[in-house]
Amino acid sequence: MARTLSASDPSTMDVALATLRRGEPVAISTETVYGLAADATNAHAIAAIYEAKGRPRFNPLISHVSDLAMAKAHVAFSPLAEKLALAFWPGPLTLVLPVHPDGQIHDLARAGLETAAVRIPQGHARELIGAFGKPLAAPSANRSGRISPTTAKHVADDLGDRIGLIVDGGPCRVGLESTIVAVEGDQLRLLRPGGIGVNEIEAVCEVPVERADPGASDAVTAPGMLASHYAPDAAVRLDATDAKPGEAVLRFGGKALPGEDRAALVLDLSPAGDLREAAANLFSMLKQADASGAKSIAVTQVPMTGLGEAINDRLRRAAAPR
Repeated sequence: MARTLSASDPSTMDVALATLRRGEPVAISTETVYGLAADATNAHAIAAIYEAKGRPRFNPLISHVSDLAMAKAHVAFSPLAEKLALAFWPGPLTLVLPVHPDGQIHDLARAGLETAAVRIPQGHARELIGAFGKPLAAPSANRSGRISPTTAKHVADDLGDRIGLIVDGGPCRVGLESTIVAVEGDQLRLLRPGGIGVNEIEAVCEVPVERADPGASDAVTAPGMLASHYAPDAAVRLDATDAKPGEAVLRFGGKALPGEDRAALVLDLSPAGDLREAAANLFSMLKQADASGAKSIAVTQVPMTGLGEAINDRLRRAAAPR
C-alpha cells in the first residue's frame, strides 16, 4: 500500500524526489485535483503512470512545469500563448502548443502528437517540479475514467494498492481540472472547459475562444476528451426534476427535489448557487453519492455560465454510456 506523507514535512520533498528519480510515480496535490506525477521525459516513468491508471495510451498527458523558462525549453510560444501564460500561470490553465525542436517531453506523454499540453500548477507541486528540474506528467491520480480525486484519501482509496507514495497537501482549492486551450497562431480553441472560465480568457486576450465541435472528430488531442470519463459506478441521471426512491441526489442552489425525502442521500453542490463552490465540491460529492450504495445518482440542472460550462462537461461525461 502507498505511504502517505504530509507536504508540510520538510523530509517529504527528499522522499518524493528520490521516488521520481527512480522512475516511479508520486501522487501530488495541486490547486485543481491530485495528480499522479512522473518524469515527463522518461518513457518508463510515463508507462508507470499509464499502468497504474489503466489509462488508454492514446489519451495524452499534461506536463507540469515550474516556470515559463522550463515551459519554453519544451514547447514553442507565440505572442498570444505567452500573454495567456503571463496572465494565468501559475493556475488552472493548460496550453496546448507545438513541441519545441529541442524539447524533451517524451512522445509517450504526448500520445505521439506534435503538440504538448503544459501548465504551471500552484503550491507544493510547483516546488517539487522546480527541485526535480524537469517537467512532470501528471494526469489525475485515479483509475482511468473514474472520478477525479481532491483529497489524499481519495487517491489512497482508488490507487493505494498500485502506487508507492502519496504527498498529502490537503484538499484541492479549485477541485476541478484545468481549462485546456489550444493556441494555433492567433486563434484559441477550447479543448476542455475547466477551472478558468472562457470569459476570463477572452477578457485578457481580446480574442474569441472557439469551441470544438463534439461531432467533428473522434481524435483525442488533450486529456479529458473521452466521451465516458469521471464515471462513478452508479448511473448518472442529468437534469433531474424529481428523485426516485433509493437514488442519491446531487442538487444545486438549495432547491429541493420532489421525492428527495425517499433518497438514499441528498447533497447540494452549493446551497448558495455559487459555481466556484460547486466546482470545488463536484468530485468529492460524486464520490460520496457513489459510496452511498445507490444504483443511480440524480443530478439537477447546473447553469452553463462561467464555471458551469466545466461542471456540465464533467457531468455529461460521467453520465455517458460506458
